[in-house]
Amino acid sequence: MVRKKRTEQHGEGESSHPQQAGGSGGRGGGGQSMPPQQAAGGHPGGGREYQGRGAQQHPRVPELHQASQGSYQPGGQPIQAMTPGKPAEQGEASSSVSPLQAGSSQVQQQFEQLSVEEPSSQAIQPLPASSKSVRFPLRPGKGSTGTRCIVKANHFFAELPDKDLHQYDVSIVPEVTSRGVNRAVMAQLVKLYRESHLGRRLPAYDGRKSLYTAGPLPFTSKEFRITLVDEDDGTGAPRREREFKVVIKLAARVDLHHLGMFLQGRQADAPQEALQVLDIVLRELPTTRYSPVGRSFYSPHLGRRQPLGEGLESWRGFYQNMSSTAFIEPLPVIDFVTQLLNRDVTSRPLSDSDRVKASVFYLFPLCFASLSNIKKALRGVKVEVTHRGNMRRKYRISGLTSQATRELTFPVDERGTMKSVVEYFYETYGFVIQHTQWPCLQVGNQQRPNYLPMEVCKIVEGQRYSKRLNERQITALLKVTCQRPQERERDIVQTVHHNAYHADPYAQEFGIKIDERLASVEARVLPAPWLKYHDSGREKNCLPQVGQWNMMNKKMVNGGTVNNWFCINFSRNVQDGVARSFCSELAQMCHISGMSYNPEPVLPGISARPDQVEKALKTRYHDAMTAMSKSQQQKKEIDLLIVILPDNNGSLYGDLKRICETELGIVSQCCLTKHVFKMSKQYLANVALKINVKVGGRNTVLVDAISRRIPLVSDRPTIIFGADVTHPHPGEDSSPSIAAVVASQDWPEVTKYAGLVSAQAHRQELIQDLYKTWQDPSRGQITGGMIKELLISFRRSTGHKPLRIIFYRDGVSEGQFYQVLLYELDAIRKACASLEPDYQPPVTFVVVQKRHHTRLFANNHHDRNSVDRSGNILPGTVVDSKICHPTEFDFYLCSHAGIQGTSRPAHYHVLWDENNFTADELQSLTNNLCYTYARCTRSVSIVPPAYYAHLAAFRARFYMEPETSDSGSMTSGAAAGRGGMAAAGGRSTRSPTSNAAVRPLPVLKENVKKVMFYC
Repeated sequence: MVRKKRTEQHGEGESSHPQQAGGSGGRGGGGQSMPPQQAAGGHPGGGREYQGRGAQQHPRVPELHQASQGSYQPGGQPIQAMTPGKPAEQGEASSSVSPLQAGSSQVQQQFEQLSVEEPSSQAIQPLPASSKSVRFPLRPGKGSTGTRCIVKANHFFAELPDKDLHQYDVSIVPEVTSRGVNRAVMAQLVKLYRESHLGRRLPAYDGRKSLYTAGPLPFTSKEFRITLVDEDDGTGAPRREREFKVVIKLAARVDLHHLGMFLQGRQADAPQEALQVLDIVLRELPTTRYSPVGRSFYSPHLGRRQPLGEGLESWRGFYQNMSSTAFIEPLPVIDFVTQLLNRDVTSRPLSDSDRVKASVFYLFPLCFASLSNIKKALRGVKVEVTHRGNMRRKYRISGLTSQATRELTFPVDERGTMKSVVEYFYETYGFVIQHTQWPCLQVGNQQRPNYLPMEVCKIVEGQRYSKRLNERQITALLKVTCQRPQERERDIVQTVHHNAYHADPYAQEFGIKIDERLASVEARVLPAPWLKYHDSGREKNCLPQVGQWNMMNKKMVNGGTVNNWFCINFSRNVQDGVARSFCSELAQMCHISGMSYNPEPVLPGISARPDQVEKALKTRYHDAMTAMSKSQQQKKEIDLLIVILPDNNGSLYGDLKRICETELGIVSQCCLTKHVFKMSKQYLANVALKINVKVGGRNTVLVDAISRRIPLVSDRPTIIFGADVTHPHPGEDSSPSIAAVVASQDWPEVTKYAGLVSAQAHRQELIQDLYKTWQDPSRGQITGGMIKELLISFRRSTGHKPLRIIFYRDGVSEGQFYQVLLYELDAIRKACASLEPDYQPPVTFVVVQKRHHTRLFANNHHDRNSVDRSGNILPGTVVDSKICHPTEFDFYLCSHAGIQGTSRPAHYHVLWDENNFTADELQSLTNNLCYTYARCTRSVSIVPPAYYAHLAAFRARFYMEPETSDSGSMTSGAAAGRGGMAAAGGRSTRSPTSNAAVRPLPVLKENVKKVMFYC
């Protein structure tokens, strides 16, 4: 089977996770969890020792030695194994990881004191400079845990051709950048010379420099002359002719033998050249039928086009999966602008008051912002003229004129005689311009601009809209793309039939046969884990059913404490009495759920204006601190701020979080007006879950965790990291990317995660602040970074230094695996070595991918035992064969229950494994962790540490200065006094040392870092 892996995603519906908690019952205070108890489904006894697990089952490159595993004694004393080499020096990067000052040397001494054995003389070798010498771990066998079943995947088996494939280099002169023109040239060449000079071969062309044939051409090098003639414009004028010189030269033979070896698991590396040939052959016909967008194809005829508003519409498309994306509607430009502004701009004559002069723009019936929006929306859009009969010449818009059409003039002869645009169109084309008060479209370059009135232009069909959609458009697109599994499967099969690969002349030429049935794949449904709640509740343990449960009769396993809190109401629709009642109900729910929550605020709630958020927050915060200083209580810190927000609050939410978390050092819980009025028990129970983890509590833990029965986690102190990088929206050309790293801070529970965030260069995928060094004038070279800070934090929280590291890395595409592994594993090792010379805990590095096209469907949609309520496959469904890598350690896991649309399984790919996980161990650990997500009583679609890292990175974008976060423009160079702990879509993996200066994020306050503030 030929598999084509992709990592892009289209705007399509997928199952979301509403934050449901259900009602709560019973009374009683919080408290600590009771001693661990045995529960059904686990192994009796304590943790296992894994000293005798043996070495890796696959060859490793000499340059990348595995860290050896020490054993963990009951007293917590580690036995270390390897001595790292000296950490390489790096330039200082911007970070919101604050340099560790007082206390860091003490922690380092504590790390060293924990070592009870002399360090080994074996040195950690430096990582290889080249990715070619790295081999990812081999699959340690297939998993066997769970209930076996069959699922269908949107993968299609292909029969490999038994053909002698040849590659030819193509040179077209004059060179053009348009693939469309290149394809037109080659299509004309094939039309003219296939039967003669090409030996009846039908070649496949990539639109650039490569041509492929199923068998040799009758020459090794040949030159052709090809003429392209423009279409007849109906005016009788001579048609434009363009001549091209095409040289086709034999480059290589393409051997498909290695592809067969790879698919049989007898070769490690995928033969990219052979896969590329098959891809180009199968894309040749769809490229002529549909509109290509990246790797996908879209058409208005694959499904009903749906309006999205403001001049956009959705088209259906396919790659391996069905999807939809936004295209610009092929409207007259005047109609497009009407939709964009959401009003008819042509219906009435203009009065003087309609015209506003700002800068050099005459804004006609528009305000300055409206004209700016029009200019932004139209720039780069291709239009065709409608005033010249059949001659529909096409132009690309470069901007709008700064003057109204009636005021535009241009020279018509060498003497500089000026003529107005209005006169020119009337005299030349007999066209009377109606909307003379509007600006003209500017096409061509700035030096020699051409002016076209809007009313003579129509938008060319088939242009994808690549800018950011607004919320209404996103909602409309999701409605279009959200399909039940059975409907999506049907559409996929229909599209494959429609493509008719059996009749595709290119597939026939190359001997490729595609099975038009979805692939049937063996799968297993992993069991849900038992969850532990507080012993004072009626239900002490809980076994989730089909990926969900509720808080009824349960109490949080570790209820947090909220002694000092107050409320600020920014919604003018919420009266003071309503706000007080809401806060009272919320306090009651937190108490019922197991928290220690003072029902009385430090100060009475107040109302404030949204445009005075900073003043209101800081004033009320200082008033609260003053009130507490006069009281008798010992703890004089604000535990929580409750904030009531308008439903549409613009930048208010982001400003509030930035001020609270980086300036005041308090955690906050925001509640929208609509929820305040409804005051539903379900909503309040859900908010209580979020508040509890924000103040340092735990909602639930795995029974297997507290009874020490999780393989390769429970046997010795283990830290689990999650990392993600979020990039600016399309169109924001200079905004920094944001990296976030979270790490578990409790063992053996592995439920609490501290988070750090960092700004880094625009669209940089490598996390730069994992490890860093800088020179201090008095102390010399200082080491720090996100990994080091989180390791120290783990030591402080648990009393142990981590003896095992599991690193879940989100957001990495397949083409970036090597670069990310080499750079980030090296940073992890250096961070460990900076704490203690011989400290090198074994690392397992797992990439988590959601941006892929694979979907899994139940073998029988009518079998209620094999689907959830939404018709999706059951939570816990894992696939590790057939559609996975032939030799490497990867698997698909659908860990969540669907709600609407078709569930997207997460793809986990192990890039490094010094802990020697078996398939069952890693799959079960990953699935079980998905039930510990703090914000809802549902299992989630990706492992929580990766999910938390995504949330933290998203939160940190609010910390940026307004001009950075909103418009994307940013001054280079760090702003003085804004040291941040804090990092970067195509994404770059260029060396971080080449980055331009990035303004650091503001530093998170120490007390905020320690809790799950991002929830």
